[in-house]
Amino acid sequence: MMLTQDVWEVILLSLKVTSTSVLIGMLAGIPIGALLGLYTFPGKRLIVALIYTCMGLPPVLVGVLVYMLLSRYGPLGSLDLLFSAEAMIIAQVVLVTPIMTGLTMAAVHGKERAYWETAKSLGASPLQLMLTIIREARGGIWSGVAAAFGRAISEVGAVMLVGGNIEHHTRVMTTAIILETRTGNFSAGLQLGLVLLAISFLFNSFLMVGMMNQMKTGQR
Repeated sequence: MMLTQDVWEVILLSLKVTSTSVLIGMLAGIPIGALLGLYTFPGKRLIVALIYTCMGLPPVLVGVLVYMLLSRYGPLGSLDLLFSAEAMIIAQVVLVTPIMTGLTMAAVHGKERAYWETAKSLGASPLQLMLTIIREARGGIWSGVAAAFGRAISEVGAVMLVGGNIEHHTRVMTTAIILETRTGNFSAGLQLGLVLLAISFLFNSFLMVGMMNQMKTGQR
């Protein structure tokens, strides 16, 4: 399979949808996870249980729910987002946000006892305390980012339902692989799969290098 303009279009759309959904998931999941890891309040156990449950949400179920929300007669039907890249991003945000929240919560909770009293004795405000512990727990948080990226870029069920796999519009690598396989073009499907693996490998490699550089900087 040659990397034609159509193939590049599919790859770039996959990266756009995945990176946008992971970024939104980080912006929502990291602060919520940090709060849950730091503080205890009534109902926290129920919320934690719900988050851990949502970390394993079936993509097809998410796709159906988002489809119903965005369909013509759904609550958000007036936005006319169904079968668009935006709809795919919404579905993936629903999938990756619980992952970011749960892994951030676990990472922060692991550091909370060690740094809470020290930061508090130094007069740190609640915001400063949270930022300090997030910085110290960044290894676990970056692991959450890697898991969220892997979940998003390899997802197919939800994006197929809400995106429709429309050529030049909502076709991404995973849906293109399914299309090529169904038409008997196994070679093209396998090659797209290798491209998908290469992108995941490069992303995780850059993430690992960034983590190691941050750790070295923090030790100085």
